Amino acid sequence: MEDIPRDKLSGSLRRAAVKKHVAAIHVSGKLTLLQRKLSNVLLLNAYDTLTSQTSHQIDARTLCMMIGYNSNDFETLKQSLRGLAETVAEWDMLDADGKQEWGVSSLLSYAKLKGGVCEYAYSSALAEKLHDPKVFALINLNIQRRFTSGHALALYENCYRFVRTGSSGWWSLDLFRRLMGLDGSAYYESYKHLNAKVIKPAVAEVNKTSNIVIVPETRKRGRVVTEIRFKISENPQLAILDLDDGAGARHGPVYARLRDMGVSDRLARQWLSTHGEEQVAAKLEYVGNRKNVESMVGYLSAALAGDFGGAGETAAPEPKSPRARRLQRLREAIAARTPTQRDADKRLFLNQLSDPVKRADFERFGWMSPLNADDIAAFWEEVSPGILEDSGAE
Repeated sequence: MEDIPRDKLSGSLRRAAVKKHVAAIHVSGKLTLLQRKLSNVLLLNAYDTLTSQTSHQIDARTLCMMIGYNSNDFETLKQSLRGLAETVAEWDMLDADGKQEWGVSSLLSYAKLKGGVCEYAYSSALAEKLHDPKVFALINLNIQRRFTSGHALALYENCYRFVRTGSSGWWSLDLFRRLMGLDGSAYYESYKHLNAKVIKPAVAEVNKTSNIVIVPETRKRGRVVTEIRFKISENPQLAILDLDDGAGARHGPVYARLRDMGVSDRLARQWLSTHGEEQVAAKLEYVGNRKNVESMVGYLSAALAGDFGGAGETAAPEPKSPRARRLQRLREAIAARTPTQRDADKRLFLNQLSDPVKRADFERFGWMSPLNADDIAAFWEEVSPGILEDSGAE
C-alpha cells in the first residue's frame, strides 16, 4: 500500500504521533481463529471493489481453501458467517479535517450461501473505512494460514499496521483485552493470568510465524500493570519464509509500466509476486501488440491467468473452431475472477490431479494444458455452470 500523503492532510493528522493511535478499527466479541481468517479472506476478495459494489461473491470451496479449511462441513462455515454478521466493528478516529469520528457497524451486513457461492456485503460506512489504507492493513494470507491461535492472529493484526512506526503505542489493559476478545472474562482481569495464558504464547507465535517481531513493554501504577505496548520490527527471516508482501516490486520498471497502464498498486504487486517480473514483462509485450483491445488491463489479466501470449507470440486470430471457442470462454471466465480466487482455483485444481504427468503438464501450461483439457472443462463448468454452452465444444 502507498504511504500516507502527509502534505495533503490537515489538522492533527499531520503530526507524526497520529500514526501511533490505537487500532483504528477493532472488533468486539470473541472471534474464533476460523472466523478471523474468514473475515480477512472475505475482505481481500472484496477489496478492489469494496466501495464501488454493494455486494461481493466468492465460491464456497475457494473460501474454504483460502482459510485452510479443507472440509465439506458447510454447517461450520455457516456458523462462522453467522458469527461475523453478529460481530460489531467499532472505529474511533480523526477524519480528514482533524475531527473525531466514532462509528459502529456489524462486521458483515449480510451473508448467504446459494449454489456453492457465498455472497456477502459490508455496510457502506464500514466499507469506506476498511478501504482506507491509512487505517487498515491487508493481512498476507500466506502468513495468516500459519497461525494456530486466535489470540496470536488477533495480536498480529493489531500490531502489523504499526510496523512502519515501530510501536503500537500504549494501550490500556482494558482496551488490550477488548482487542483480544477477552473483555468480560474475570479470569483475565489478573495481569498474571493474562500474561501467562495470552500475551507470552501469542508473542511467541507471532515472532515464529509472521513477518514481524514484537516485544511487549508494560507501564505500572504502583505495583499494578495498567498499560501495554509492543515494539515492532520486521522479521529478519522474512526472505527465508518467503512472506514478502511485494512492496519491493514498486521500484522495478515492470511495476512502473503496469501502473502507467492503470493497474492498481496492490494488483501490480500481486501479479509480480505470483508470476515474476520476466513473465509479466512478456505478457505486457504480447498485450501491447494486440489490436482493437477495449481493455488492456483486462486482457493482460486474462493473459496472466490463462498463461497465454508468451514472448514473441503474435496476436491470436478470432476463435473459429469449437475447441478455440471453448478456450476463449475459459479465458473469459478466468479473467472475471479476482487475483485471490485465481490463485485458489489453480491450487484447487492441482489438488485434484493425482497423475504426476498431468500435474507437470498443468504446471507448465496452466489452464491451457492439453493433457488436462477435459478435466479443466469439468472444473470450470462446476465453478461457472453453463460456461461452455453454445461454444460448440464436444
